[in-house]
Amino acid sequence: MMRKILIVDDDQKTRTLLKAYLEKNQYEVRLAHNGESFLAEFQRYIDELSIVILDVMLPDTDGFALCKTVRHRSNVPIIMLTASSDETDRIVGLELGADDYIAKPYSPRELLARIKAIHRRTGIENTSAPRFYRFVGFTLDTVERSVVDADGSPVTLTGMDFQLLKYFVEHPGDILDRSVLCEETRGRDVGPLDRSLDVQISRLRLRLHDDGKQPILIKTVRGAGYVFSADVSVSNV
Repeated sequence: MMRKILIVDDDQKTRTLLKAYLEKNQYEVRLAHNGESFLAEFQRYIDELSIVILDVMLPDTDGFALCKTVRHRSNVPIIMLTASSDETDRIVGLELGADDYIAKPYSPRELLARIKAIHRRTGIENTSAPRFYRFVGFTLDTVERSVVDADGSPVTLTGMDFQLLKYFVEHPGDILDRSVLCEETRGRDVGPLDRSLDVQISRLRLRLHDDGKQPILIKTVRGAGYVFSADVSVSNV
């Protein structure tokens, strides 16, 4: 599995610290100090990266703009670093396609834990598990980590969106509570006031053309969680 990480942060001390810490834990790290240098590095290593880490506040742009650019070009997982305690920053990042966020100040150990959680979720699949999951014209491929519709057109999903959908199709008809879904997609539970899962569910419904007001695929079970109600078939071909 590729373990190359690209980090953009305008603080040299932070960059140096993270690089040393992550390399000690067997990751290859590329660094950028602003948006321009990040985009150059991203274009150079786009097919080799396993995660990109974006600081929200940068001297020549912001992490949200970079997040949007990355998501237009790649499905690589994105972790955003925000100094704001305002929930708005986190929601905006998730809506633009980020997979996780960390509020500053944070420890390198916490960042490493988030990276490992994403790598566990996006690593090599168990070969005994089915490769393909098919439902209402869609096909989810666990090896290619892709989803196509009935016409064979790709469905654009973030890494976290894919993991959420994969968990749904693995458990059709089961009522899944918020804590389980957050654990599967973020590696941790979230507080009752955190709307990040709701944003992600809404985004996933939109990608699957599932009416948010009267959803057919992903239904809300009030007070209990969510249920994936479509029939799912599995195969390896």
